[in-house]
Amino acid sequence: MIKLFNTPNYKIKTKIFTNLLHDEVVNQFEENFAKYVGAKYACMANSASSLIFLALLKYKTTINIPSIIPPVVPNVIVNSGNVINFYDDINWVGSYYKLHDNIYDSAQQVSRNQYRLLNDDNAIMIFSFYPTKPVPSCDGGMVVSNNKDLVDYFKIMTMNGMQYNQDSWKRKQITAGYKMHPNSIQAYIANKNLSNLDEKNERLNEIKDIYNQEFNYTNTSNHLYRIRVSDNNNFIEKMKLKGIQCGIHYGCCHDKLFYTNKKFKLPLSELEEKITVSLPFNETLSRKQVLRVIGNVKKLENI
Repeated sequence: MIKLFNTPNYKIKTKIFTNLLHDEVVNQFEENFAKYVGAKYACMANSASSLIFLALLKYKTTINIPSIIPPVVPNVIVNSGNVINFYDDINWVGSYYKLHDNIYDSAQQVSRNQYRLLNDDNAIMIFSFYPTKPVPSCDGGMVVSNNKDLVDYFKIMTMNGMQYNQDSWKRKQITAGYKMHPNSIQAYIANKNLSNLDEKNERLNEIKDIYNQEFNYTNTSNHLYRIRVSDNNNFIEKMKLKGIQCGIHYGCCHDKLFYTNKKFKLPLSELEEKITVSLPFNETLSRKQVLRVIGNVKKLENI
């Protein structure tokens, strides 16, 4: 089977950690990641969803998001006491978008200096280490900023409301926080994959260039390679029979009554969820496999 994503395989001897939850590797990864994206400070958590929840907790307002989006985002908005307004954007998928005020959700993109390019020291950018993301792990998330006070807030709230101190015995309880801290295994795997990200992206750029040329697209994402087909569910089943795994990123959320009782007319999103499909796009694909994907796509869609 030609796989949609690649999840690197690691064997970990847990005895290398002094602490399975708060080993030094967590701090090392925070520093390495902040440096990579061009930020001064970083805080890792058990998931990106936890960080988005904490970022939105104070607002109690209306949050505008695209309808074509992973359901974790509207879930967090509702659960943090906010209201959703959906809009009709189908082009953000595979990159990042502005979630609210100075908060950016970059679960699908990790690139060198991308935070620095925002040119806003008070902005926060949130990343995901879900197994299929650009820097995969067994889940996890990271928030970065040049504003130390903002990052300290996340460090306190993810650590049960304790004032952050590298020495765990010196941490003081100062508020009612949450158990959202990462573990050492998450940080170890993500740190390994971050070190290989440039090499991974180099190969993805090569594959992307071939796809773009063959399909006459101008896709730029290094996370997903999406095309539009006549019927994505039918397409996926037929590609599966050919030994090729494809996916749908993503369906609409604006028609789910548990998110909002407001009716939205979003024709671009409603069409997109029926025709968008993601092709195999990972750094382990050989040229032969890439050409096999292309050949089957052209045959099924009469391109």
